[in-house]
Amino acid sequence: MEESGKALASALRTLTRRDHSEVELRRKLQDKGFAGGEVDAAIGKLKALGYLDDRRFAGQWAESAIRNGRGFGPRIRLELRRRGVSDSVIADVFARLAEDYGEEETLAALLARKFAGFKPNSADDREKRRVIGYLQRRGFSIAAILNVFREQ
Repeated sequence: MEESGKALASALRTLTRRDHSEVELRRKLQDKGFAGGEVDAAIGKLKALGYLDDRRFAGQWAESAIRNGRGFGPRIRLELRRRGVSDSVIADVFARLAEDYGEEETLAALLARKFAGFKPNSADDREKRRVIGYLQRRGFSIAAILNVFREQ
């Protein structure tokens, strides 16, 4: 098998485990010792076949992160940038996700799931700070957190 074929086969094996951004896949192939031309050829072929698509990757990753409570808003943007997704793709993904996931609704669902027995009105300050810190680290705004606390 020629070298570009080996790079393509390696990239396909990597993509069968989970979707990756172009930057992530390029980095993985380079780490395996494939030369720049081989990597470029493999990436080009995968993009042409539709197996590598940053927009699809970003949308699925962001939606999964929101559903599983791993993040929201700025936290997801930061993680997608770290994974090499362009700002224009991130903006498109967030425009689409804004229709399906409101910050306060998502936050309330996460709060009910993660902190089922938590009642903001009766919790002590230490417990409130712990919950607020957890939610802020996941990218929720303090305004949305306080609004949800008031509603409970």
